[in-house]
Amino acid sequence: MADLKPKTVDEFIDLSPEEAQEVMIKLKKLIETTASNAESGISWNVPIYKYNGILAGFSLAKKHVSFGIDSLTEEMREILEEKGYKTGKKTIQIKFNQEVPEVEFKQLIQEQAKLNESKN
Repeated sequence: MADLKPKTVDEFIDLSPEEAQEVMIKLKKLIETTASNAESGISWNVPIYKYNGILAGFSLAKKHVSFGIDSLTEEMREILEEKGYKTGKKTIQIKFNQEVPEVEFKQLIQEQAKLNESKN
């Protein structure tokens, strides 16, 4: 995939290794159903969703998909880490064999959408 430049989120997923696709499809559906007004696209060569600014995105690593969102709080990081996810300041790693934590991600997406709305 390094040489290919996907132009859409679907192309990005289609060009990704098969073992990563299920996680990315679930993230795509979750973002699109939680923030139906968000616009999808490719920025920095990864899928990014925008709603009054950057809402969320994800990228592919060797053994996981990284979900990025600015509204990730310390409290939510602790909750996700207790469930076995590795987190960073604004990212959550989902291994290919892990389930997407839908309840927590939906909450994060809704929170980020509200933060973005309040900036405008």
